[in-house]
Amino acid sequence: MSITDWPESERPREKLLQQGAAALSDAELLAIFLRTGVKGKTAVDLARDLLQRFGSLRALMESDQHNFCLARGLGVAKYVQLQAVMEMSRRHMHSHLLKGEVLQRPDQVKLFVKSQLRHFRQEVFGCLFLDNRHQIIKFEKLFFGTINAAAIYPREVVAKALLHNAAAVILAHNHPSGIAEPSLSDQQITSRLSDALEMIDVRVLDHMVVGDSEVVSFAERGLI
Repeated sequence: MSITDWPESERPREKLLQQGAAALSDAELLAIFLRTGVKGKTAVDLARDLLQRFGSLRALMESDQHNFCLARGLGVAKYVQLQAVMEMSRRHMHSHLLKGEVLQRPDQVKLFVKSQLRHFRQEVFGCLFLDNRHQIIKFEKLFFGTINAAAIYPREVVAKALLHNAAAVILAHNHPSGIAEPSLSDQQITSRLSDALEMIDVRVLDHMVVGDSEVVSFAERGLI
């Protein structure tokens, strides 16, 4: 039976239009992206097979091109389409933190850094630079690789803060493990950078650690 033979309320596209995207399961959302199934399988059946193969929707979306294209029903065209969709999503989130906007809601910053850093398979460290009224100047990714106290260079962060004429910064980095709990190394990095930036009168307002499902704030934990 094809999807067109299903009751209208059960078809993914119609369900989305009637109830909103949040009402759909991972398989239903993926089926809309796939648009069509393969011989003997509807788009929803294929979507379920793919989720089982990759283990999760996130794993599928973050799969490299080679493994993605090996899966039945996928290919280069779908891979390119998915990368475009993901980049549009990141740019949409970026537009929520426009240059000159005053930061007022921590949850807004958490959502932003999560969209910018969660998808990386390696650790990435970035800084959100702010002026003296906590208006956004710029977000920059500064260090890539294994992030520890030895891999972060305070002079580079200081140089960027001076370049942007920042009065304050919010630090952020991801944990590819998916666990957002701050490590001892994270606390050491925060302390080193706070000391270095204090010498040029730049305050570290927060350090956010990005995991799979949550973002941990040093400020909220009382660690800064």
